[in-house]
Amino acid sequence: MPHALIKLWTGRSEEQKKLLALRISQVIAETANVEEECISIAIQDIEKDVWYEQVYSKDIIEYQDILYKKPGYGPLSDI
Repeated sequence: MPHALIKLWTGRSEEQKKLLALRISQVIAETANVEEECISIAIQDIEKDVWYEQVYSKDIIEYQDILYKKPGYGPLSDI
């Protein structure tokens, strides 16, 4: 614990994903006061043309009551 799932548009290199996972892990460890060894991070590539259907509508709109950072695009950006 904790586990984070990061969804990104396709196009990032493996090196970028590894660095992103490392830096996010460091921030989680420091902020949540947990050992880095307890953290797992997955990165899922999502094609741009299915982003709204697979991510925005399912993970952002559906879970907006627990969304701590809203995106600056789409219907929630107007709230």
